[in-house]
Amino acid sequence: MDANATVVTPIRVRGYHLDGYGHVNNARYLEFLEEGRWDYFDRHPDLAEVVRRERLGFVVVNLNLDYRRPAVAGDDLEVVTSIAEIGTRRMRIRQRIRHAVSGRAVADADLTFLLMDFSTQRAVTIEGEVRDRLAALVVAS
Repeated sequence: MDANATVVTPIRVRGYHLDGYGHVNNARYLEFLEEGRWDYFDRHPDLAEVVRRERLGFVVVNLNLDYRRPAVAGDDLEVVTSIAEIGTRRMRIRQRIRHAVSGRAVADADLTFLLMDFSTQRAVTIEGEVRDRLAALVVAS
């Protein structure tokens, strides 16, 4: 396993993230999770490059999100992102949003992705160099 298999992305909660109750709006958590995933691939440019070179991409097909506790303006959060599982055509990424200081969970998410061939617009088997690079990043649950 790669020593950088888990990526921690800092997020500062801003006023525009809040709903009418003064908590982070539920839809904003999806943006926080997406920021964590972009950061993950930014920190693994070799994986991102092989996917781009092959004209492939990871497409979200399922998202399970559990909200644990509210976050409010000024909170410093961390989005923890890791690859949990690789199947034949799917992979699962596990993400947790937590308070940076206490480590207490704010939200937990499992996302399932298909590997898509952009030229055919069809899911393809995760194999070869893509599979090898992903396999080195899997974090056991």
